[in-house]
Amino acid sequence: MIRKLFLLIVKSSPLILGIGVLLLYPSTSLSDIYSFTDKNGVVNFTNIPTDPRYKLIIKERHFDPRSINYGSLISRISGKYMVEDTLVRAIIKAESDFNHKAVSNKGAMGLMQLMPGTAEDMDVKNPFNPEENIEGGVRYFKWLLNRFKDNLPLAIAAYHAGGDAVIRHNGIPPFDSTQKYVKQVLKYFKEYKK
Repeated sequence: MIRKLFLLIVKSSPLILGIGVLLLYPSTSLSDIYSFTDKNGVVNFTNIPTDPRYKLIIKERHFDPRSINYGSLISRISGKYMVEDTLVRAIIKAESDFNHKAVSNKGAMGLMQLMPGTAEDMDVKNPFNPEENIEGGVRYFKWLLNRFKDNLPLAIAAYHAGGDAVIRHNGIPPFDSTQKYVKQVLKYFKEYKK
């Protein structure tokens, strides 16, 4: 029965089969996929279209292979605090580029670059432990989201410059580094959502 169903799919829709195989094939190297059906009904696929008949069928997803190491952790903790995991990935990318041993010149530590006071407030004992760091960072970011009434750019700015700076400036502080940081996180967030 399964073999008959498979043959039916192959005969009736090679395009669906081809796309299914491409989507199921495990790969960390993704790129755009193009396709065209020739005059004999053969479906052709490529990531490098050399013929004008090729049409884009799958757009490359922006994918950071370093995020795989923490993917399930990010998803679980993000779900716990109801923060989009793609947003947490974007913050981690901007903060530490997924380096759990990162330390900034101001003393921020770990994946989400927690300052010592923030780590203590969020009950993070070891800021270099990925699980503790993500837990504390996401909990803190959720608190900022609530504080700024789900205004994402303000919460991101507060994560970088502090909530008091956002309040004092009645918006995103006019610091170059914070302005760039907000744009960078939002850019990564948009890319990871694709």
